[in-house]
Amino acid sequence: MLYYSTSRQSPSVNFKEATIHGQAPDKGLYFPEHIPALPPSFFEEFATMSREEIAYTVIRPYTGDTIPDAELKRIVSETVNFPFPLVQVEDNVYALELYHGPTLAFKDVGARFMSRCLGYFVKDIRKKVTVLVATSGDTGGAVASGFYDVDGVDVIILYPSGKVSSIQELQLTTLGKNITALEVDGSFDDCQDLVKKAFTDDELAQHLFLTSANSINVARWLPQQFYYFFAYQQWKDKEHAPVVCVPSGNFGNICAGLLASHSGLPVKHFIAACNANNIITSYLQTGAYAAKKSVATLSNAMDVGNPSNFVRILEIFDQQFSSLKNRLSSYSVSDLETIESLIQLYRKHGYLADPHGAVAFHAVHQYLKQYPGDKAIVLETAHPVKFYDVVEPMIHEKVPIPGAIKGLLLQKKISIKMDADYAVFKNLLLSRE
Repeated sequence: MLYYSTSRQSPSVNFKEATIHGQAPDKGLYFPEHIPALPPSFFEEFATMSREEIAYTVIRPYTGDTIPDAELKRIVSETVNFPFPLVQVEDNVYALELYHGPTLAFKDVGARFMSRCLGYFVKDIRKKVTVLVATSGDTGGAVASGFYDVDGVDVIILYPSGKVSSIQELQLTTLGKNITALEVDGSFDDCQDLVKKAFTDDELAQHLFLTSANSINVARWLPQQFYYFFAYQQWKDKEHAPVVCVPSGNFGNICAGLLASHSGLPVKHFIAACNANNIITSYLQTGAYAAKKSVATLSNAMDVGNPSNFVRILEIFDQQFSSLKNRLSSYSVSDLETIESLIQLYRKHGYLADPHGAVAFHAVHQYLKQYPGDKAIVLETAHPVKFYDVVEPMIHEKVPIPGAIKGLLLQKKISIKMDADYAVFKNLLLSRE
């Protein structure tokens, strides 16, 4: 399998090169030259397969000959070694809980897979690899956990000051060793812009070996397909494919689901649940894409004004707007609607969602008003305890704290504060050479 740049001005590369470099030299994102079609035999044996077997079968065509089978099986096994339960919440709505991993968020899957792939690849590289990652919340903690103490890899995480939850901040600022947190006076988009500029800086490239751990990296993005297959394995009504609703910010997660669907996974329709940062909601209504400055919301991990991965969604659909619109709907949900959704879920159904999940539940209810006969899966992307300071005032109760988080609350944050200034960021990187 080779990967081309979405900007089409760079040579195609294999999975190893795409993983190591993160972004193409022409600033495009790497995309597979073809989308593998899963054979009918895969779904015939699907019910009895283990998570590891499903994940290995899905990812194997994408890695090509860059990772030996035995090593890939080890990587996959360590990536999915925690539960992914599909829980019925309402008569026709189910929640796929993706928060049972080490950092209580869906990004554990991509971060664990990528860190292990990169750890395998850098054995051949004499120069230390510096991983840059911008985070609006959960990515930072998942990447910090996945790459912690990995030999030959330094990780620098940029996050917007005051715009991540207290738990999220502790997860990405307390590990130390090879993990450095930069607290940026700005938005997530500012953090993402700094990272993107660094990748296109020729002077930096002469001094540092840079790669990305955001979902722009194929090794972060592609394994997110796994849990869509895990959801379908637990789906009882095989005669009727589910509608899948995904809380969406940078659009890597839903992009992975659309890719899985193109490979053969039965999904009737996708819903991108957005907060006030409704760029894609507007695009699907008008056909005109207009990036905007992000605004802060209760669902902070989705506060993205220019979703990087949407270009990949357009590639999946060959830039055909009508084809995309037939497969994808989007709803914009206000903070007030998010609060109402979260409270109603808890009071009426006894299900405690996090703010991002609450956005998705509201969106799926809007969809089901139009299509009441459908059944839907909502991706619950993070444990509500990660946003306890937002959730507890809504429900007027304490959110139960898992043991791992209790220890985290005793830790002290260590971060480097900086302005959203590329010259400052560049000098900081060069000083670490």
